[in-house]
Amino acid sequence: MKVRALTLAILAGLASSAVAADTVDPLKKAFIDDSEVKVQFRLRFEQADVDTVDKQDQTTIRTRLNYKTGDIYNFFALAEVDDVRSTDNEPLIADYEYTQINQAFIGYKAPAETLLKYGRQRILLDNQRFVGGVGFRQNEQTYDAFSVKNTAIENLTAYYSYVNNVNRIFPEGSGKESHTNETSLLNLNYKAGDIANITGYAYLIDNSNVAAFSTDTYGVRATGKLKLDAIKLSYEAEYAQQSEGGDNPTKYTADYYKLGAGIGFGAFGAKVGYEVLGSDDGAAGFITPLATLHAFNGWTDKFLFGGKGNWENGIVDTHVILTAKLAGLKLLAKYHKFESDYGDIDMGKEWGVAATYPFAKHYSVGVKYASFSGADAGYGFSNDTDKLWLTLQAKY
Repeated sequence: MKVRALTLAILAGLASSAVAADTVDPLKKAFIDDSEVKVQFRLRFEQADVDTVDKQDQTTIRTRLNYKTGDIYNFFALAEVDDVRSTDNEPLIADYEYTQINQAFIGYKAPAETLLKYGRQRILLDNQRFVGGVGFRQNEQTYDAFSVKNTAIENLTAYYSYVNNVNRIFPEGSGKESHTNETSLLNLNYKAGDIANITGYAYLIDNSNVAAFSTDTYGVRATGKLKLDAIKLSYEAEYAQQSEGGDNPTKYTADYYKLGAGIGFGAFGAKVGYEVLGSDDGAAGFITPLATLHAFNGWTDKFLFGGKGNWENGIVDTHVILTAKLAGLKLLAKYHKFESDYGDIDMGKEWGVAATYPFAKHYSVGVKYASFSGADAGYGFSNDTDKLWLTLQAKY
């Protein structure tokens, strides 16, 4: 809250100074001539059908207004406000009515190709498996943080942020909308051409509200592409180890690893993947409390586990992904087979399909459907579930 209040005060002060000194060229240039205004609308219908409760559906519309100043002595500012209106508030659907400052920060372009940001900001690291914005939901996850990004060394990007608050996807007054943190995020990425993109990271999460979310995670990730005439090959390999951090009362060590390979030919592509969020012999699992969880382990969100993204027995996810692009239409199909890392538990299977189509420059329409079934009975995720989304989006 201190970061938010201070950032808003700075933004207000800069804006009032610009109004009072309209004839001062640097201010006029930054706040008017070089400024950018963006508007986005996202209309969504979502339906959730779980076999133990009545079918639920909800329609929401999010309006997003984004304003960014131009540079003034290498400083700039950005403010972004979201508003979501809803036809209802269904417990199976995680979109809520709210009006909120999504981003509000001061940036500084320092020497040696260094970018500094202070305030509420979006943090998306790598594929968002560990740190992301949950951008699929109408209420995005953002961070009150100080961050620094440096690209002075060719092909190397060094990133660090200190986070003191995580603004989660839940509405004001729910008791879950924000978590106070003393968290450090370090990410070093080196690009050796298309053949190798290598990242090393250390994510030291210290959550003051939920001690069980506090973790120390260290890992390395490599991705790459290779083109052989008309055929495109790709790979993905990642390993990380996690232990308790901060005041987490559970002492444990758990591993994460992922292997993936892909092939593409013209407008068609296929990928296979094997991902393990490990378990410490059933005592605790490798968790990802800052991740964009909807993008992993199935679209029906059966394995959120209260925001941790794993349970004490771990998750093994074997999956296949098919893609195609036809006349501007983007098609995607996924199949997942889940089982536990510890305990030989069948955690079910899920298949899903999605299609998106951009049109008239500013607009896109999308449909997505996922179906989960087949898990061993007696667990919180074992109920068969079907979900449907219809989305219309406009960006200006």
